[in-house]
Amino acid sequence: MRFPDYFRNAAKPVISFEVFPPKTDKAFESLKTILPELLALHPSFMTVTYGAMGTTQARTLEIAALIKREYKLETASHLTCVGASRTQLDEILANLARHEIHNIVALRGDPPAGQDEFKPPPDGLAHANELVAHIRGWCERTGHPRFGIAVAGYPEKHVQAPDLAADLRNLKRKVDTGADVVVTQLFFDNADFFRFVDDARKLGITQPIVPGLLPIQSGKQIQRIASLCGSKLPEPLLKELQAAGEDDERCTQIGIEWCAIQVKELLAKGAPGVHFYVLNKARHMREIMARIA
Repeated sequence: MRFPDYFRNAAKPVISFEVFPPKTDKAFESLKTILPELLALHPSFMTVTYGAMGTTQARTLEIAALIKREYKLETASHLTCVGASRTQLDEILANLARHEIHNIVALRGDPPAGQDEFKPPPDGLAHANELVAHIRGWCERTGHPRFGIAVAGYPEKHVQAPDLAADLRNLKRKVDTGADVVVTQLFFDNADFFRFVDDARKLGITQPIVPGLLPIQSGKQIQRIASLCGSKLPEPLLKELQAAGEDDERCTQIGIEWCAIQVKELLAKGAPGVHFYVLNKARHMREIMARIA
């Protein structure tokens, strides 16, 4: 199945998980033990990221193919403009096709460490809409069936966008080029998501817009992540985390409670599903899924 198939006349919300490929063999073996726990929660599909400059690209494909082959669950591989020429992108697409990975999360990618601005590689691409067009063009040239393509949306705008309106125009370019679904950056205030969806619809974006949520597991960690991606922590949530201090167990429980409340409201008000950034852990997802069942 491809992304559009999941959201077309769906009888229930589409729940999906994202994992990242570990950098060490030990951590990779740990993820293999966690995957069955995540899969037992019955996500519709899973996505797999890769690191800066494509550093974990081979392992990304290995994990995506493993989930597809051994657990018979559809997967999506991340693909970015970072560190790849057009020829190299073609090779990656051919490799995904060989492993029967039918879906791609197409992103520009972040600048490498130490660089403030993104610079496209030689004979590479500069923007996610160019990557979407390249994927569509490769399928046309090779006769390969159309990949399902997801792109990113930013309820609080991308950190490098001058304003929300410019960021939405960029999203419109991505979907007009051929994206099937929009998955958002993490956020903690649902009002931001609902405003974002309303503004996107006014601009003529009709594709499903799926909220992406990151359940909190550590106060320090989430403040760092939120700062990097430009997401704000609502004052009530921030106060709870500050009161918990370095008690990660308490922070995890706060995160579970907050996330479950977010999910219930999002689904009640029409979100087509939820995409969870699970950080390669399962326990908190078991509790969240139990609370929203």
